[in-house]
Amino acid sequence: MLNDLQIARSVQLKPITCIADDLSIPKEYLRNYGNYIAKVSHKFLNALNTKKGKLVIVTAMTPTPAGEGKTTTSIGLSMALNKLGYRSFVTLREPSLGPVFGVKGGAAGGGYSQVLPMEEINLHFTGDIHAVSAAHNLISAMIDAHIRFGNELDIDLTRITWPRTIDMNDRALREIVVGLGGHANGYPRQDQFVITAASEIMAILCLSKDLSDLKKRIGEVVIGWSRTGKPVKVKELNAEGAAAVILKDAIDPNLVQTIESTPALIHGGPFANIAHGTNSIIATRMALGLADYVVTETGFGSDLGAEKFFDFVAPLADLKPAAVVIVATIRAMKYHGGMSLKDLGNEDIDALAKGIENLRVHIENVKKFGLPVVVALNRFASDTQQEIAFTMNCIEELGAKVSLNEAFAKGSEGAIDLAKEVVEIADESKFTPLYNWDSPLEKKIEVIAKEIYRAKEVVYSKDAVDSLKKFTKDGFSNLPIVIAKTQYSLSDDPSKLGAPSGYSFTVRDLKLSAGAGFVVAICGEIMLMPGLGKKPNAVNIDIDEDGNITGLF
Repeated sequence: MLNDLQIARSVQLKPITCIADDLSIPKEYLRNYGNYIAKVSHKFLNALNTKKGKLVIVTAMTPTPAGEGKTTTSIGLSMALNKLGYRSFVTLREPSLGPVFGVKGGAAGGGYSQVLPMEEINLHFTGDIHAVSAAHNLISAMIDAHIRFGNELDIDLTRITWPRTIDMNDRALREIVVGLGGHANGYPRQDQFVITAASEIMAILCLSKDLSDLKKRIGEVVIGWSRTGKPVKVKELNAEGAAAVILKDAIDPNLVQTIESTPALIHGGPFANIAHGTNSIIATRMALGLADYVVTETGFGSDLGAEKFFDFVAPLADLKPAAVVIVATIRAMKYHGGMSLKDLGNEDIDALAKGIENLRVHIENVKKFGLPVVVALNRFASDTQQEIAFTMNCIEELGAKVSLNEAFAKGSEGAIDLAKEVVEIADESKFTPLYNWDSPLEKKIEVIAKEIYRAKEVVYSKDAVDSLKKFTKDGFSNLPIVIAKTQYSLSDDPSKLGAPSGYSFTVRDLKLSAGAGFVVAICGEIMLMPGLGKKPNAVNIDIDEDGNITGLF
């Protein structure tokens, strides 16, 4: 059987100009990056009716180390909608080099359901993530330069909250000291790195509507506090203009195509376990103006990416989701039912029955937002007929539609039934966010913890209590909440598999993202800078003298 890279290289791609012509995108809005990638100017939005298409959100049950295939399903669904005669777009996040070289590997789909060219997409692509890193680190450098030359803003060196960033997993950079080497190098202080996907600049890029909005949001970023307790903003450093200049091309979405020439916009890359977890608003709104259906993936499960999309992104961008697809696998349900990874290929109805409880919670979560749902049961070769029949019957008893998805092996043909189910339910949406932005920060956290995570109570550390008081006093209590927690459990503890409930949900601290427009609640042992494992995916990646890459999938 061919691997992902071999399948990708066997495809004859259309020139990206042909894809753009089919979409009636005028040439003046297009900037080519070779033959198969182009940037579409964000200004093209002004020429579109962005309310045209129906928005389909793809989320998942709680992910496992075995992988569930959410991106593959998103791509396959979009291709299948096209095959049914609709104009469909898929909008995705850009892969981060950290996971590509770490645990996850490539993030451009798989099998016969990929976005191409996969090698370029998984590596530097059009340089957007590098631009985010540069803009972020420019602000970091200007903070230390300002302090070195007089500190007119009276910045408290012990209360600087703006870190540095890099697009790589590197645990050694989680806590560092900068400014060593004498007076000429500045003042020594504690600092840290976060992965670029966790940068507030990444969030701002994905939430901005145009360059003016981008620059304004960067200016509102709070980088720390003065010695008198006043928040210090980027605009006081006069750094917002320069940072926006670095991002002038990154704000434009990237146009590529699927393995079956379905158009795809891939833009931005905030993680869902430490940020809001979806592609840019510009890309989604642009796709809605060009297509009948837009398939947008949100990160991880319904408790993370989907909740943040429904409670934060959708209200901010005035988006109304029409339907939700929850990706599930028999392997993942058996894992949540107590089976070990090495045994997932064995039939076990008892473990499957226990693990379906996890999927039940995700179905209930989506329905709480007034959204119709269909479960895409992603088929694996190890799934038995008895397991498939049992699972599909259980899902129907839970009150959700279900479709067996085989997009990985069959491309669009494997997702035709899923596409039909989506079309059937797409007019049933009664979408309503779960909480009101004007509620106190504690109330918003409590709603998410109890309604989505099934906790009995929320427990705050002293640091979290202090941050709550300060953010409220300084006028930030009306901002929505983005919770940073593990993706491997509905709870804040990755060891709690299945459907935990009645536990205490712990908030360790809160982080202000005033420019992006939200407050981050940091929960459990979540890290804003991942680390590489003992044998990262990087050891499998290589290149020969002809430039052929291996291991990038």
